[in-house]
Parts: sequence; C-alpha cells; structure tokens
Amino acid sequence: MAVLFSQAPAIQSFVYVSVLRGKDALSLSSLNFNPGFNGLLLGRSDVSNASSCFWGRLTCGFQNAASVCETSNADRRGTSFSVRWEVNNIIATTVMSGTPVRSTSILVAGATGTLGRQVVRKALDEGYDVRCLVRPRPTPADFLRDWGAKIVNGDLSKPETLPAALVGIHTVIDCATGRPEEPIRMVDWDGKVALIQCAKAMGIQKFVFYSIHNCENHPEVPLMEIKRCTEKYIIEGDLNYTIIRLCGFMQGLIGQYAVPVLEDKAVWGTDAPTCVAYMDTQDIARLTLTALRNKKADRKVLTFAGPRAWTTQEVISLCERLAGQDAKVTIVPVGILRFTRFLARLFQWTNDVADRLAFSEVLSSDAVFSAPMTETYALLGLESKDTTTLEQYLQDYYTSILKKLKDMKAQSKQGDFYI
Repeated sequence: MAVLFSQAPAIQSFVYVSVLRGKDALSLSSLNFNPGFNGLLLGRSDVSNASSCFWGRLTCGFQNAASVCETSNADRRGTSFSVRWEVNNIIATTVMSGTPVRSTSILVAGATGTLGRQVVRKALDEGYDVRCLVRPRPTPADFLRDWGAKIVNGDLSKPETLPAALVGIHTVIDCATGRPEEPIRMVDWDGKVALIQCAKAMGIQKFVFYSIHNCENHPEVPLMEIKRCTEKYIIEGDLNYTIIRLCGFMQGLIGQYAVPVLEDKAVWGTDAPTCVAYMDTQDIARLTLTALRNKKADRKVLTFAGPRAWTTQEVISLCERLAGQDAKVTIVPVGILRFTRFLARLFQWTNDVADRLAFSEVLSSDAVFSAPMTETYALLGLESKDTTTLEQYLQDYYTSILKKLKDMKAQSKQGDFYI
C-alpha cells in the first residue's frame, strides 16, 4: 500500500513519491480517502523502476462547450462532467516525521490580485502565517515578501505544483482567477478542481472560495456557470468550506470611471438599469478573516455586498461631482454587445472574447447585484457602519490624487491608484 502526503489530525507528515513508467493511470474511483487518516491511499506496492518525483494530473472533460456540469435540478442547464486523476503508480520511498499544523497557517491562491493582496495584508496584520501561491513570473511579487508573507511558486493549471505548497497549511483562501488572455476554464474550472482535490488529499481543514452573486441565474455566462458548478462541487465534497459570493469591487471603478473623468477622457457605459452593490476589497478581506474565525460560517454560503447598489449613471455622476468636472460619456447600446458576442461566437479563436462579452452583457442588463447584509453582519458579529461606502472610497481617492497633482504641479497620468 503506497501512501501519498498523509496527515493525522493536526499533524501533517509528508512523503517523497516517485513515478513508475509504462503503467496504466489510476482512476479517481480507485483512490481511497480515509476520514480518520486524512490521507490519500493508493493501492500499489510495486517499488521497481522508480524514476522521478511527480504528482498525478487532474483533468476535467467537458461534453458541452455551453456548460460545465450537470445539476439534479431540472430548471438548471448543464451537462455532466468527468474527473479523473491520472496517477502513474505513485509509490512512497521516504517518510519524513510529522510537524504540527497551526490553525494560523494560511495559503492564499491569487495573492497578487486586487482581492488577494488585501486578504494577504489583512491576514498578516491579524497575526496569521501567510503563504502565497504565485505563478512564476518575470517580475517577482516582492511586495508580498516585504509585507512578511512567504512566496511559493505554483500554477493551478499545473496540478503537480500544488502539493508542496500545501504542506503545513491549515486553511486555503482561493482568490485566483484566470488572466484575460487565458481560456476561462483553464484556471477557473480545471485549476480550481485540481486545487480542491489536492486540498482534500492533504487534509486541509478549511477552504474559502470566492464566487459571484446570482451565478445560478445566468447559466449562459461561462464564468458564472463555472462558479455555480464549483460551488456545487465543493458543497458535495468532504471539505469544510465557506463560500463567499461577491457583487463587485470598488477598486474596479477607478480605472473604468474615476481616472477617465479626471483626465477628461471618454467614459464608456450603458443606459441599462443594472445595479451593483460595490464593496471595498479591504472590507471583503476583513469580513473574510472574521468568517474564518467563526465556526458559524463553516459550510455556509455567504454574500458580501456594499451598503447600497449603484447604477452606471449614478457612479459617473458621483465621479463628476467629486472630480469637479463633467464626464465625456459614450453610451453603448446593449444590442451592440449582443451582436458583437454573436459575431465572436462564429469563430473558434474568438470564443473566449464571446465568453467575456456574455458577462458584460449581464452587467448591462436590468440585473441587480446586491443582497441584504443584516443576517451576515449578525452572524459575524460585525457592524454595518464599519463598511466603507462608495462615496467615502471615491472621496478618499480623489482627495489623495488631487493633492498629489497639486504637490507635483503636473498633469495626471492614468495608472493603478488603489487606496
């Protein structure tokens, strides 16, 4: 019997593994998860021809490009998915002694992103030992090290890079998402399933996943359907989880509206009455860390929403008032978005563009991305008055930028000015 990354309760011991070449892959059904042992047991004992360290690759096969999973509810669209773990005769060769797994040890996936960096910073401020899963990149994420976090290279699209990152980890907070140039499914589905399966095998005690509010209502949007399927996959599994649904980031409004208004450039918008309850990512991080410490949030799906929902026109008007100048607004009819998405669907090489336009189309409809927060604040023991309003956030931004411009006596240049 071969043992892969075993873990006893609160103690994580790990083994070096090797690959035997020329053998058949093991299916997921042949893997045995022992709840008491919290390890992954492989029914192989042949120790000959050992060659190199390897982690089995987790793959997902989609039977329909329009959807990623099947649900038992007849009113939800989707198709079945298959998951198989290709493990080429992994065997144990050397067992290391166990080390205690502290409840303060956290791995943040997507730590360099808009939300991820705020989660890292808040966790460090509260005394957590933070490890950041970061893709190998030309420009190192030195700012995370400067804050006090540890960096480990890993890639959700390469499952073999994940186990080493999870050794000694109690909690995983998943803030990762695919880059704009990547197929949506590569990270947001294939990569997430790989991370979840690896977390199960490594005995991770808590898994925090960020989703999108109302994702179940929009199966025609690939990203939202993937979020729904991932939620379902987590809920039906054995992990202790907290799923957090988000409505929108205030930080995203800076480049989209605040900077163009300040620089007297065109602002793109629609005339649709879509309402979004934007939230500051610092508040999202604060609420997340509170939920992490609260047993009442275990195996719960929570929605984090800002104090009020805003339409595009209301956001533009607020930026005009705070910047002290009018915006050059260009209205894009929703019909043009739909037609552009239809054209993009005609060509295979523009399918990913069409997928992202589908999300834009939803945001340009009459949907409302907001939710009451009274019960959530009560559950977490927090006060709503401590949550930043959009007026406060943009006021702080413009005050800071206008002061810098005055001090520098220079024209503004567009950039990432996140407060």
